[in-house]
Amino acid sequence: MDKKQQVVVKDNALINAAYTLDLVEQRLILMSTVRGREEGQGITADKPLLVRAEDYAEQFKVTRQTAYAALKDAVSGLFNRYFTYEQLTKRGNVEVVKSRWVSQVSYVEHEAMVSIVFAPAVVPMITRLEREFTRYDLEQVSSLTSTYAVRLYELLISWRSTGKTPAIELGDLRARLGVEEGQYKLMHHFKAKVLDRAINQVNEHTDITASYEQHKRGRTITGFSFTLTLKNAARDPNTIDLLTGTTDAEHARPKRQRITRQQAEGMAQPGEEWPALIKRLAPDFFITNLN
Repeated sequence: MDKKQQVVVKDNALINAAYTLDLVEQRLILMSTVRGREEGQGITADKPLLVRAEDYAEQFKVTRQTAYAALKDAVSGLFNRYFTYEQLTKRGNVEVVKSRWVSQVSYVEHEAMVSIVFAPAVVPMITRLEREFTRYDLEQVSSLTSTYAVRLYELLISWRSTGKTPAIELGDLRARLGVEEGQYKLMHHFKAKVLDRAINQVNEHTDITASYEQHKRGRTITGFSFTLTLKNAARDPNTIDLLTGTTDAEHARPKRQRITRQQAEGMAQPGEEWPALIKRLAPDFFITNLN
């Protein structure tokens, strides 16, 4: 597959939904959405999308044997997975909806291939581009080995325009990251096993750098907010660095070489007078002993 074209598009209602998928299942969901877009067949509730083990192995840098086993094992688990999201009714009331991810999934043994048909509720969330959506390159999450890191990246990148998220209540954050009820109930376990590990992987392997802030009520941590910056974001070259007192443009400019008047005169062009010579050499040379 051409990695330059592997763009994942998800509605932010799905990004913010509560669900639990393991790493291989998440990767299958992402690869199948990319495949449907790449092949121009679209994503519908009645057309199967195919993910081949060889493509999985290439994308996520694993052996083909590992890919074969991972895809085969993921089939039964993915069929039983569901997610929860909220939407408003016509009367403006909050409706909590539960849906399966797929209506059909199969593994073709002799072709090392998974066939996926998305559930009807998932399709519009993946394909609906006229509403608010999040786009990111599949390559950004290919090196993430924590399922929590994948979810955190999806959550953070949807706030790239503002560079920060609002405070997210602890229970809501656990659900969005896919932490199951009863897992990592102690805060230091949650931070060490989920949050810090996810942040470290996102910072190391993706196109953003992120950090978080704890929010407390008394001495109890009640939620977290995040800030993020794009690693390739352009910086104004004329911005003054507070430490050096120079701009990026000045810092990038080569230092002027110190030369004597005699050396400068040796660089003169035929018929060039001294004032014109000084002006021409000034950007690159600092002339000493002018007298």
